[in-house]
Amino acid sequence: MPSEIIQWFPGHMAKTRRMISENLKHVDIVLEILDARIPYSSRNPEITKLTAGKPTLLLLNKASLSDPAQNKIWQNYYSNETTACLVIDCVNGEGMNRIAPTIRQLLAEKLQRYEAKGMTGKHLRAMVLGVPNVGKSSLINKICGNKKTKVENRPGVTRDKQWVSTAIGVDLLDMPGILWPKFEERRVGENLALTGAIKDDILDTETLAVILCGRLRRLYPREFAARFKLDRIPETEELSDYELFLAIGRKRGFLVSGGEVSEERTAAMLLEEFRSSKIGRVTLDRVEKPGKEVRANVGEASGANP
Repeated sequence: MPSEIIQWFPGHMAKTRRMISENLKHVDIVLEILDARIPYSSRNPEITKLTAGKPTLLLLNKASLSDPAQNKIWQNYYSNETTACLVIDCVNGEGMNRIAPTIRQLLAEKLQRYEAKGMTGKHLRAMVLGVPNVGKSSLINKICGNKKTKVENRPGVTRDKQWVSTAIGVDLLDMPGILWPKFEERRVGENLALTGAIKDDILDTETLAVILCGRLRRLYPREFAARFKLDRIPETEELSDYELFLAIGRKRGFLVSGGEVSEERTAAMLLEEFRSSKIGRVTLDRVEKPGKEVRANVGEASGANP
């Protein structure tokens, strides 16, 4: 995998870390947005360390693109005494009406103290955090009911912090997306790249698409075979991930002179169809065993080609 996946603008991250630390004392709760397709890979451990001690509401966003059964598993996995987890979608509105009540539930003791002091109606303050392109600005715009922040389907649009007032009694502090400078697990960086948290123009998209073929053949073999009209279920095929990638390119007719497969066109198609859920509702991270350490490197034990 290209070195850019391992090293990601540490200077920018240091600035964002300072910004989070300086502003944390001004907020009551942290709203951390995760990509429901990669609930483990999109949870930045730096954010967890920086916000330790603050009540946290985890929001599994883009739920209409992820596996419904896995959404429930991850929601249960992340929920504990100080952290709540909701499955939401900022596009279709799923779960959005549960955000305000859940915030109030997590901050019930603080709200009781406010009420005892005659401070009913006081706005709460929440810091909105997450990796790039996970949907922070979309969330804020959905809560506000109008476009308060710039939204684009690419990472790095929000450059600085900004306060946004809402009609739900919670003021939101939108922060820049933050990636960590070194991924301990290679697959975490790959999953972030697959979902678009890392810019495509600095990556080898052909390599990334081959990795995607490997993920899908192991996790969703039937859906994968159906989408690309493969003759047999690819999970048990002897083809390598790269050979499977080329076979899909031939099926789609992405050929150049001499009958060779256009790897560039095939890769672009595969990534677009995955990101737009045309292959189906897919979750790439798994809780291997409930109550055990979660791992991002799913499928290595299958014996299939990496």
